[in-house]
Parts: sequence; C-alpha cells; structure tokens
Amino acid sequence: MKKILIVSHAMEIGGAETALLGLLETIDTKKYEVDLFLMRHHGQLMQYIPDMINLLPEIPQYASLAVPIHTVIKNRQLGMAIKRAIGKYEAGRRVRKLGVSGQSDIALEYSHKYTKDIMPQISDKEYDLAISFLTPHYFVMEKTQAKNKIAWIHTDYSMINIDVESELKMWSKYNRIVSISDNVTESFLKVFPSLKSRMIVIKNIMPIKYMKKLTDSFSVETEMPADGSVKLLSIGRFTSAKKFDEVPAICKKIRNRGINAKWYLVGYGGEEKLIRQKIAEVQAEEFVIILGKKENPYPYIKACDIYLQPSRYEGNSVAVREAQILNKPVIITNYTTAESQLKDGYDGIIVPMEIEESAKEIARIIADKNLQKKLIVNTKQSDYTNTNEIEKLYRIIKD
Repeated sequence: MKKILIVSHAMEIGGAETALLGLLETIDTKKYEVDLFLMRHHGQLMQYIPDMINLLPEIPQYASLAVPIHTVIKNRQLGMAIKRAIGKYEAGRRVRKLGVSGQSDIALEYSHKYTKDIMPQISDKEYDLAISFLTPHYFVMEKTQAKNKIAWIHTDYSMINIDVESELKMWSKYNRIVSISDNVTESFLKVFPSLKSRMIVIKNIMPIKYMKKLTDSFSVETEMPADGSVKLLSIGRFTSAKKFDEVPAICKKIRNRGINAKWYLVGYGGEEKLIRQKIAEVQAEEFVIILGKKENPYPYIKACDIYLQPSRYEGNSVAVREAQILNKPVIITNYTTAESQLKDGYDGIIVPMEIEESAKEIARIIADKNLQKKLIVNTKQSDYTNTNEIEKLYRIIKD
C-alpha cells in the first residue's frame, strides 16, 4: 500500500479543519495507508477523525508551539523557549523593517522557522506523499521522509501581511502547492509568480458523513426561537477577516427598513470584545446575538432562514459551502474570492462590502421570497461535495 502522511495543527472548529475531515473521509484506505500527525491532540473535531486513519502520537515539542512561553519554561523545555523567544524577537524586527501595519502572519511563520532546527522527526517511516495542510510549512519539509511533498493554501494572499522573501524560500522547497480555488491561486501567484508551475487546485472536500450524522442531532429552538423574526446566521472565528464587527450596524439598518431580523453569530476568537462593543454602541443587544463556540454548527444552519458570510476576505469559506449543502439561501460580501464561492444569482447572492449598501441589498433579498426559493432549488440541484477532487491527490502520488 502507498503511504500518506498528513500534518496539521489541531482539530479546533474551523473551515480548514472541516476540510481536513472531508479529505480524511474520502481517501481510499483500502489502497492507501494514512497517518495523521497533529501538533496538538486538541479540539472538538478530534472525535470525528475516521477510525481508518492512524493518528500518530503527540510530540511535546510540537505541542509547545501554541502555549505561552512561560508555560514552556515551566515544562522545562528551555531550548524550545529560547528558540521561540528568538523567533518572536526576529519577527518584531522584520515587521518594523518591512513597515507592516496591522495584523500579519509573520510572528506565526517565525515561530516555526526558528524552532524547526530543534524539532524531532515526526515519523521514522518513509512516505510516498507527505502533506503539510496548514501554514507555516517548515516541519513537513525538514522533519519527514517522503518521495513527494506538498503544501496547502487556504487563504487569500492579497489580504494578509507576510514576509515574502522568507515565505518564498519555504514554499519553494515543495514539489506541489495545492490551492483551494482558482481565485486563491491567482492571489497567491501575484505574490509568488515564480511558483506558477507547481500550482494545482484541489477544492475543499466536504465531510458529508460527518455532516449528515450531526445535522439532526439536537434542537436549537431555545437559542434560535421561532418568534416570527427572520433568522440570519453567520459562522466563523471572531477575527478581522470575518468582519463580524460590522454586523450590528448592518443589522440595525436592516431593521430600520421595517424588517424584523435577528442576526445570530456562532464562533469564538479574539475580537469578541470588539463585537460586543459594537453591539452596545448601536443598542443591538436584542437582535444581534452571540451564540458562542459550537462543536456542531449544523442544527443552527438548519434553523436559520438565510446564511450570511460578511467577510473582508476568504480563501474559500467552508461555512458557505455547508449552508449550500443544507439548502439555505446564502449571501456573501464581495470579497476578492467571492466569485469562486458561488454563482451570483443562482445559488447565492454577492452584496457590496460597504455597510449601507450591504444592508440595502440584504433587506431586498429578505423581502424577495421568490428569489430565496430559487436559490434553495438551485442548491438542491448542485453537488457541493467535491469528492471527485480526491483523484487529483491520487495523481500526484502516481506522478
């Protein structure tokens, strides 16, 4: 049997992790022996890793990357603490030299870049294919043995701040670079044009067995009551990318048009305080409701009337795909990769990014029941599973 190794961070609730479940569900384990290495055996999705996948043991050095440095010192991993401190310092220097403002991925990249030298081998096996599923991509390249190594892209590179020179060296070592959509590929190649010959698109494979099992597992009536309101729903980490901080203002303007709408937010993250602040500023406590982190989002999608993804940027939103699979009308903002997400007017609607125009268009769609029915019918006639994409991975192994 051919041997495949997949390396990722953890199994927290998130789009990339859901896509990883889809990949694990779909690989033919009668033909391929699949090992999964997670840096941390943590996250609500751990329990859904398919039984036929061999989960490798956690290694303390890798697990220490996502905990505070003082905890690493307390655990007597002094070498790791020193390397992480150096990485943090060098990342800060690099950010200042590049003149980067706002959020960047440089600190995360450098935390891996400066610790890789003291990391142990992930496995003693030699694999036919090793996959680095989430960036940074240093460990698969330097701490595994494989005939073929590939790295995955999940985000829109036109929207994030990175150290281009440093990342180019990282990406260049891989035989293939997998992008989740044509738009993601295009944005990536604007930053790294020299890597064009290595690119291949493999769309997110949806974990249908997992979704079917969980969709009807419980009722959300107490959290999303049938009170006559139009139930809007958004799911995602509370980060700047998802733009949930503008939801209160948008929802307020929708209601000012005479529409009894309530907007529910499922997720967690560092911007929760900001979102709550924005809710308070427009006195939206009664109609913008934070439901928090949910292990199983599917009953909430099933209960909503319209699913919205009001993001500033996306690679390819898994939550949008989940809503389409569950036959919901979907609205997304006009982020860079929006056109790769849906067919505007067919199985979803793309609305402007600006608050005023966004609210106006969302209100129009809420009022147009025939349009909503059309979107629902078209999702039922579409296949969003992408299970045939696994053949591209098989071809990489054969090549």
